[in-house]
Amino acid sequence: MEQVVLLDDAGRAVGIEPKATVHTTDTPLHLAFSSYVFDSRGNVLLTRRALDKLTFPGVLTNSCCGHPAPDEPLGEAVRRRLQQELGLEVHDVDVVLPAFRYKAVMDNGIVENEICPVFRVRYDGPPPSPDPAEVHDTEWAEWTTFADDVVAGRREVSVWCREQVYQLRQLGPDPLHWPVASPSELPHAAPERR
Repeated sequence: MEQVVLLDDAGRAVGIEPKATVHTTDTPLHLAFSSYVFDSRGNVLLTRRALDKLTFPGVLTNSCCGHPAPDEPLGEAVRRRLQQELGLEVHDVDVVLPAFRYKAVMDNGIVENEICPVFRVRYDGPPPSPDPAEVHDTEWAEWTTFADDVVAGRREVSVWCREQVYQLRQLGPDPLHWPVASPSELPHAAPERR
């Protein structure tokens, strides 16, 4: 059974809960991650969430999101989920927004409530092979155009993706040259920080 790490407001682990029951109308703060996969030309891989997912079904978003298992380093969780959801074997994984946090409420009242470090992943390889239980479809987009469209409201994306794009643009225009954050800036619960 997949479990998520529950957090206090300072980002310290305070328990675990099954992923299957953690997302409710009163979701506790928990640890997650988001990743943005870029090819060598700086194009970003976007995904549309599966249509029958509990949270935000069918929504266009970043490459991959997920929850690390208890004591699983976030970088390893990113690699694991990219393999599971998209069939991508990746190695070049860097944290770029170590302290990102958000809360989002769906129309039905289900809440996402996460400290969610953001990772840049570099990948040049075979096309994605999405798991239909997780991903409805994928597309590659030129980063600057995509980011400009999100900020201008011309492209509808998930709540977290929109907030992340605002912050990622502040790192510079070229995603392949964004500065890498120190593991010490990750939440206290992240094994890399210990």
